[in-house]
Amino acid sequence: MLSLPNILTLSRILAVPILLFLLWPGVVEGSHQPKPIDYALAFGLYCLMGITDYFDGYVARSRGIVSRLGAFLDPIADKIMIAAVILLLVFTRDITGYHVIAALMILLREIIVSGLREFLATLQVSMPVTQLAKWKTTFQLVAFGALILAGALPEMMWIKTVGLASLWGAAALTLVTGWDYLRVGLKHMD
Repeated sequence: MLSLPNILTLSRILAVPILLFLLWPGVVEGSHQPKPIDYALAFGLYCLMGITDYFDGYVARSRGIVSRLGAFLDPIADKIMIAAVILLLVFTRDITGYHVIAALMILLREIIVSGLREFLATLQVSMPVTQLAKWKTTFQLVAFGALILAGALPEMMWIKTVGLASLWGAAALTLVTGWDYLRVGLKHMD
């Protein structure tokens, strides 16, 4: 139960409150906006979380220790991480204006696909992750990482531009992959 892959997955969940602490305005020294050092530390933690997301599955498959607990926790850890980062970046105003729509599209897709997977599981129908969904995840990781890093390096505006462009790329892929999953799910509904 406490295999290395499961510990990596759990560490991702446990890292979310630390990320929250780092980016929550007003927590550190009474400021209203996180300081560049807070963003830098958050970026390092976010990168570590992304690395564990890759390695937990890789280690489990390569060592033949895929567990039910890991299969259960990994998607939950992913959703918690993505939802927390989206909410934090909107709250800190690193995602503002119409860019909030892209973030909301990603968040809603995560909720819908999770519900759809849960429903299909009761019918013993699996919905494997597609290659396009993996690209969507890559765009998300780059987008949120760049937006956090932009807070650490505010003088380098191109980083935020990359983050917002990647956010919209992830949102576009979110629509496509969300529709693909929904289409599969609708075939099993009355």
